[in-house]
Formats: sequence, C-alpha cells, structure tokens
Amino acid sequence: MDPIIAATHANPYPYYAELRVEGGLTFHHGLKLWVASSARAVCAVLAHANCRVRPTQEPVPNAIAGGWAGQVFGQLMRMNDGERQRCPRSAIEPQLALIDMAAIKALVAARLITPDADGLYKAMFRGPVCVVAALLGFNPTQARLISELTADFVACLSPLSNDLQLDAAHRAAEQLRGYFVELLAEPNVFVANTQQRFSGDEDALIANLIGLCSQTFEASAGLIGNALLALHRESSLRSAGPDELLAEVQRFDPSVQNTRRFVAASCEIDGVRLEAGDVILVLLASANRDPAINEQPDKFLLDRPNRRSFSFGNGRHQCPGRVLAMTIASATVSQILAQGIDLDRLSWQYRPSLNGRIPLFSILDA
Repeated sequence: MDPIIAATHANPYPYYAELRVEGGLTFHHGLKLWVASSARAVCAVLAHANCRVRPTQEPVPNAIAGGWAGQVFGQLMRMNDGERQRCPRSAIEPQLALIDMAAIKALVAARLITPDADGLYKAMFRGPVCVVAALLGFNPTQARLISELTADFVACLSPLSNDLQLDAAHRAAEQLRGYFVELLAEPNVFVANTQQRFSGDEDALIANLIGLCSQTFEASAGLIGNALLALHRESSLRSAGPDELLAEVQRFDPSVQNTRRFVAASCEIDGVRLEAGDVILVLLASANRDPAINEQPDKFLLDRPNRRSFSFGNGRHQCPGRVLAMTIASATVSQILAQGIDLDRLSWQYRPSLNGRIPLFSILDA
C-alpha cells in the first residue's frame, strides 16, 4: 500500500490512520514526495501561499500542452493561483449560490433512469452534467452532447490517460468551445450575469464553464456511487433522507481522496522545512477521519455534530460548486432508489485513478 494506491483500495482508511500516527507531514521515499495526512497538516498546506496547484515550470501538463485540451486546462481556475484563479471564481461562484435547488431536483427527476448497470452508469456520470448544461441554458439535446463531450474531455485531467484518450480530449475541448461560443451569443440569466461579472477574455470564461461541467462529471459520480455503496453495506441507512446520507458520505468515503500542491519557494509548514520544487500529496480523505476534528471518525453517523470535511477542498481553492454537487447527487440517489434497484445485488470495482474513488457497478444475476 502507498498513499496513491490507497485511493482505489477496498479500504484505505486503516492505512491513513497509520500515516497520521507517523506524523501529519512526512516524506514518502518510494514516491519521492511529502504526504500530508492529518487535519492540521492538510489545513496548513492548503492555506499556505507557497503551495501552488501546479508546478511553476509546468503550468499545463506536457502531455496536453499545445492542444485544445491544454488550452482549456491552462485557464481553469482550479488549476491556477492568483488572479487567474480569483477572476473566474468571483464571476461564477455568486451565480452558483443563486441557483434554485428545486430546479435542480426537477431536472434530475425528469431524466429516465433504468434499473440496470447501464442506467446506474448514466445516472452517475452523464445525468449530473446534463443537469448543469441545462442550468447553463443548453436544450436537452445539446445537454446530452455536452455530457458526452465532457466524458471525453476529462481524460486530459488524468495522468493515466493514453494517447487515444488524450486525442479524444483535444477534439472534445474544441467541440465544447464551439457550443459555449454559441451559448455566450444568446445567454440565459445565469450566463449573462456571469459575463457581466467576468473581467477576463471570452476564452477564459468558456474554459471555466467547461471546467464547471468537468468537475461535475467526476465529483457527482463519486458522491452518488459511494452513497449507493454505503446503502449496500448498511441496510439500516436505507430509511435515511438522501441529504443526510450524502452529508456523511462525502466525509466518510469521499470521491476525491487526495490532491497535490507544489512548493514554489522554501518554507516551513506544520514544523517541517520544505524546499522549492517539493511536491505534497494532500490526503483529504485521511484528514476527514482525523479524530482531532471529528469524534468517532470511523463511524458513519447521519446526525454527526459539527461535521468537518475537506472533501471539497479548503481555503482559496475550496470548490465553489459544493452545494450544486451535493444537491444533484442527493436528488439522483433518490431517483435511483425509486426505480427499485436491488442494492444487495450490486458488485463494483473502482475506476482507475490516482486520486478519485469512484465505483463502477454491475448487477449480479438473481
């Protein structure tokens, strides 16, 4: 086991506990990077000005630099610090806060979810992006296309993607850009208000609207899938309300297990000296289980008091779409359960990833 393999291990949480005992911020000689495992260390790293989301010498991964996917990647607020992060966030985040949650639930309810493995896959991966695309102003046919293109585009965000997947990501990025150019020409209220707030160029705005779809793709899929696993493992949870269930799922078994930070200048973090060029693997899922911030952290408690979670990040890079993702996931889980899927017949494996914990389901024969 190592901190990267742990993300898709059957049960990484005892290993995370061992890491916390060894120290909140320690060096992993095998991976040649620092590992932040305690809540205190994770907070310190995510808040530190010298800890950046991309290495200074490689703002865009070399594998996609020069192509359409690289152009989008390089402008994403989640992949930038400073003004390139603050400008799109200040335009998009206020509009996300104004979205009517009832409208989201209505859009989810309008989708047909079939009680089979293909239906689960589409509900987890395609449905949430369709909902976001509809909120942005795309019609149902366009929304489905946006979800399909987003599925191809997200390959550029993973170091595990092969050349064929990266080629598809470049094509998808180009096509997505075309759809968003048309959308900006005749925007709905959400997009029009975002345009008014945005002080950058149109390409940067388009990139971050594509980013809103791509973040929805994996974050929502993991939330939905891990909620179903919680229900599969503990039948007593099946009477719980979906909102209460998802609130604890995102802490207990988050879809984003870790993130990375790159040290831009020598500094001290949590009593440890780091040098420019060092890489830190930030174990968000481990911090969620730290008893220093959550009592009885290894128990799944629907009514957990003072719940603390790093699953949506912390500080300046905290995910602005948290409420949107949680609402979509909650409504989708409700619709899946309404179809009468037999949760006891689920089997799964985790989608290959260095940081995501997203189950892919099949349904066993009765």
